[in-house]
Amino acid sequence: MNPLLWLALVTIAIVLSLWLPGWRLKRALSRPLSAAALAIIEGNIPVYRHMPAPLQQQLQRLVVQFLYQKKFVGCGGLEITDEMRHTIAGQACLLLLNRDTLVYPELDTILVYPNEFVVTRDEVGPGGVVTPSANGLLGESWGDGRVVLAWDHVQRGAADWTDGQNVVLHEFAHQLDSESGAANGAPYLPNVTSYRSWATVLSRDFDNLRHDAIYHQHSVMDHYGATNPAEFFAVATETFFEKPYQMAEHHGELYGEFLKFYKVDPRDWAEPPTEPQQMHSPFSNYAAQ
Repeated sequence: MNPLLWLALVTIAIVLSLWLPGWRLKRALSRPLSAAALAIIEGNIPVYRHMPAPLQQQLQRLVVQFLYQKKFVGCGGLEITDEMRHTIAGQACLLLLNRDTLVYPELDTILVYPNEFVVTRDEVGPGGVVTPSANGLLGESWGDGRVVLAWDHVQRGAADWTDGQNVVLHEFAHQLDSESGAANGAPYLPNVTSYRSWATVLSRDFDNLRHDAIYHQHSVMDHYGATNPAEFFAVATETFFEKPYQMAEHHGELYGEFLKFYKVDPRDWAEPPTEPQQMHSPFSNYAAQ
């Protein structure tokens, strides 16, 4: 083959490989969500109808991109439906509103089980003895581009947007956290000053939550957040979006850090609580890996 022709073909192939994905995404984004899809989002994200129109439109666009780029897989005999796809995508994309970020760039696949799923791992005990341990989980965020969710608990989170417990928000907070290289409660922040403020406030409130958990004190945040800094960030994210008034009252500086990070104020679309709320019983079937 003529070397010049070969070089031209290689150049064309490279240009197409760079141009086609962007063109396809742009084409996908030009298609608005259907009326049926919007009805699912309105029904399963109760705060959506109270959000200002620009945020609603932004969320719709993010959902379209999420569904275009991510793959859903049903597990345990579950068949994936449009309700599952749009409910999970809509809740996950709440965490991306107003933020200059890609749509979970490290995420490829969402695995959905009908209910609690069992994960078996080896645990190292005294003397280095390795023992297999089976744990029932509602959700898990993996570092290999996968998130696993139990659909019945996704539905439960959609049904009650005031209890501070939402498996989708929790696991996708882990995804944001891990974008910085490790799930350690410190996601990407704009500058060194931001990290200093973040570390000071979150470390203090994490220690306070650990104290509450040890002494069985009531807290706005679920005691599961006292497990480690990564779980604290995920639990605090659930609280920020579902119990914003309570979090702002009892954890004002923490709420301020989350306002800066998430760039939305959920109080703008949430109803103020009519009576004091106490945390639900602690649970430990979320996980990040």
